[in-house]
Amino acid sequence: KLLRAAAQQQPALALLTDSPDFNLRLAVRLKRLGVPVAYLVAPQVWAWRRGRLAVMRRAIDRLLCIFPFEEDFFRQRGIAADYIGHPLCCLARPQLSDEEFFRLCPLPRGLPLVALLPGSRPVEVARHLPELLAAVRCLRAQLEANFVWALPAGGFLDAVREKFREPVARLAIQMIEGRTWDVLARADVALVASGTVSIEAALLGVPMVIFYKVSRSTWWLGRPFVQVPYYSMVNLVAGRSIAPELIQNEMRGERLAAEALQLLSCPELRANMQRELKLVAAQLCAVEDPLDRAASLIEEMLLGKGLIGRDRLCQGTGV
Repeated sequence: KLLRAAAQQQPALALLTDSPDFNLRLAVRLKRLGVPVAYLVAPQVWAWRRGRLAVMRRAIDRLLCIFPFEEDFFRQRGIAADYIGHPLCCLARPQLSDEEFFRLCPLPRGLPLVALLPGSRPVEVARHLPELLAAVRCLRAQLEANFVWALPAGGFLDAVREKFREPVARLAIQMIEGRTWDVLARADVALVASGTVSIEAALLGVPMVIFYKVSRSTWWLGRPFVQVPYYSMVNLVAGRSIAPELIQNEMRGERLAAEALQLLSCPELRANMQRELKLVAAQLCAVEDPLDRAASLIEEMLLGKGLIGRDRLCQGTGV
């Protein structure tokens, strides 16, 4: 349908976002129709599947990158790339006052808060939760603390939530939905799945332990093709290990608990990590408004190549 519409309407430009398995194939077909392509959120070919670079060179006119190291990586490989900053910089901040938060999430005051963020997809959450629960059991045996599982909004995890309801209740873990930034903003330490939530934790300055686990077959097949020194975006942006990563077989309850306990029991260690996270946040937020920057670059493409007149651009037609 998209390609038929493009062939009939001949848009001045196509803006594709993320989803490279679908969008790179679409970009190739759009280019054949003579439609210029801007691509927002670069495929992570710096980590794996570098064979996609040839397709990107052929099909993408402008690549809008959200991580600072990506601009040089892609430009060195013949792709017109611009760093626009990370869109979460304008969004990741708490919405509730302390009074509102503790009314919504009744917890004993004065205790450290440990945020649990096992992911947003049911499969990954179901794989991570048993070890996270084991970590909570270990930590409860050694200190008093509040534990909060921050669930994404939308009910995507209802089945997983129900499956683990009993052990979660037994360990007195509070569940709160749709308030990830509010939970992180009040956390002393966060246990986070590698992915977007680690960026959110970094932007909010939360000391963290990062983990991830996939199926044995996925790990066995994919590991040889991963070409980066770290798995988490926080450490990749920093260019060094600033937050511990427990990946695959290292992701065990006792290891998670040990790393979290070290952070909880050492204010200096937490402060050091917060300083490092502030530097990561400064890189991610180097552009004042990433979406405005993206809009400016797209406008530049349209006007600079004569793809559309300024009067038509202001009317919002033809793209």
